[in-house]
Amino acid sequence: MSIKQYRFYGGLLTAQENWLNKMGDNGYRLIRVEKLLYEFEKCESEKFQYCIEFIGQKSKADAQEYRAFLEDMGYHVFYKNINLNYSIGKVKWRPWAEPGGQIATNSTTFNRELLIVEKLNDGKPFELHTSFEDKIQYYNTLKKPWFTLTALFVLMAILAKSVPMVICALVSLIPVIIYQLQINNLKNEAKTKEW
Repeated sequence: MSIKQYRFYGGLLTAQENWLNKMGDNGYRLIRVEKLLYEFEKCESEKFQYCIEFIGQKSKADAQEYRAFLEDMGYHVFYKNINLNYSIGKVKWRPWAEPGGQIATNSTTFNRELLIVEKLNDGKPFELHTSFEDKIQYYNTLKKPWFTLTALFVLMAILAKSVPMVICALVSLIPVIIYQLQINNLKNEAKTKEW
């Protein structure tokens, strides 16, 4: 017997990951995802761990290759949307993405910006990025869309002389600052480990 939960986390990757791990701790294994749907089946408590990976910057081929790499390592992987887009024929320009991933369509990475990665719980922390360099690169990837959005809001605020656009720019700046602080902490930690 399965249970269905309806949730939307958007770009709150840590909140989504924490919730999935709590479900796993309570004895539920993820078996299916859709736009808002998470379907689980009953299993042993604490048997599975979950990690969320942002792949919205990748081309379709790179995303598929990365997913295949994770599956070859023994992980179970699901694609997940980061936005709620219920339309046909969508095209999205991602100026911050890799060259092959800048144009996203229904047939490429549109509505498949996240990977939910599941592994058997072996008692060790579940991290897809283990080196300082890899973590720094990943946080830079997460920061780029927010920085682009902030720049766009600033430009619109200047051109339209709009206070609401200034507010939007300030709100979108918050994740940029958070990710930059995480990057700075990782750089400092890496320097400390070198000594």
